[in-house]
Amino acid sequence: MKSITIQQPGNLVIEERVIPQPLAGEVRIRVTNAGICGSDVHIYRGHNPFVKYPRVIGHEFFGHIDAVGEGVESSRLGERVVGDPVVSCGHCYPCAVGRPNVCAELQVIGVHRDGGFSEYITLPAKNAHVVPDAIPDNEATMVEPFTIAANICSQMNPGPLDTVLLYGAGPMGLTSIQALRGVYGVKEIIVADRIDERLAMAKANGADRVINNASIDLKTELEALGIRPTLIIDAACHPSILPEAISLASPAARIGIMGFSSDPCVLSQQAITSKELTIYSSRLNSNRFPLVISWMSERKIQPEKLITHQFPYLQVLEAMELFEKDQKQCCKVLLKF
Repeated sequence: MKSITIQQPGNLVIEERVIPQPLAGEVRIRVTNAGICGSDVHIYRGHNPFVKYPRVIGHEFFGHIDAVGEGVESSRLGERVVGDPVVSCGHCYPCAVGRPNVCAELQVIGVHRDGGFSEYITLPAKNAHVVPDAIPDNEATMVEPFTIAANICSQMNPGPLDTVLLYGAGPMGLTSIQALRGVYGVKEIIVADRIDERLAMAKANGADRVINNASIDLKTELEALGIRPTLIIDAACHPSILPEAISLASPAARIGIMGFSSDPCVLSQQAITSKELTIYSSRLNSNRFPLVISWMSERKIQPEKLITHQFPYLQVLEAMELFEKDQKQCCKVLLKF
């Protein structure tokens, strides 16, 4: 089989590998589609602190089960499935309280173990989620990106009283906008970004108001509009954002951070406690695949709006370069296997 492997940072190869056999409790997926994520580019560039090389990348993938391991029902053969990249131990404290995404022995497919940019992949049977026939292949490939939005939203519990400020109109921000609008029905969504074309994407996906905070001071603009956000999501992931979000937030607001920046930021304890703010962080997803599949089945979200480019997998370098460099026109890029 052909696999897309990062041998070392900056060295991507398409290599021939032996087709893996599923172990007990596992299934094998014949991959047909996979999506490129920013973390794939980070691994390629050597900026992911968790990965060990060489590594087959890819954690957004869809296909059909074509083999099962011992203990897995043969009736699963042929199922259309998406793979949850979160592989957890099931017995540590986070797993016991329903948060396998921060398992003490966490293995992320495409990071800690080989991923879905390959013609075949094996994974635990419970990580392969059936996709109804009504959801097209391309849209099914988008389930994992929407689980990131589902995870932060499930923690923050948005509702019709909420005025949302969302930083960043990249893929994480746009999936969150769709969920906030189509699933949770929030009162208003305001999006801040520094690229006008991305702000246009935000409007197309459900934002009510957009602000280019490269040219407009966000605090001044919100004060002039009389807006105090009750729910703030940082999907841009810059260390300067959290202190600003704390200053902009309404009393009793919730703030969610989705980034992995290791750079420090300075916070005022008084600014947090005087308004009794709640700050959430979110990593990956904690069993959100069935939820997102139900959203898609009920047409509460429109994943097709986010797919801007598709490439044969042999053109993966061209696809990754486009994803990395064209932030004005490119959102989600799919690879076809």
